[in-house]
Amino acid sequence: MMKNLFQVMLLLVASLSSQAQLKAKAVCPTIEVDVTAGNVNDLYPKSAIGEIKTILPCFTEVVEIDSASRCAGVFFKDKGISFFTERKYIEIGEQFKGKLSPSLMGASRNNLFKLLGYPKLKDTDWDAFQMGYGTLILYYNKTGKINKIQMSSKNTDAIKLCE
Repeated sequence: MMKNLFQVMLLLVASLSSQAQLKAKAVCPTIEVDVTAGNVNDLYPKSAIGEIKTILPCFTEVVEIDSASRCAGVFFKDKGISFFTERKYIEIGEQFKGKLSPSLMGASRNNLFKLLGYPKLKDTDWDAFQMGYGTLILYYNKTGKINKIQMSSKNTDAIKLCE
């Protein structure tokens, strides 16, 4: 009787421990943005959700389909970067954690001509540059320093950004 009770207890403990699941956090490679080539770790604004999730598995959120309230994409909120997959652009914020080449974040609006030439479109808070891959949009804070970067595979006439 005691032996049977011991076996039942042992079986119960073994079955409970087999249901416990440890999940390791996804490890991301260093996120490297090449602004002049328009890519992030060889991912482009045209890249599909599945491809982004495979190459950069440490995303914080995925939205599969554009809706009235949300744009589709793969988001890395803790790293300051977002891939808007249906709208075909990548957004890098001020809190970006990774390598940015050239190092534009915080650069002065007045020092960009040598690197990028004249903007195709210009506004008080942003400039849009025609690039080989599409459009590069640089946003500026009140002191004229870059605080947001968007790289799109579309030209300035076709681009549709999320608010």
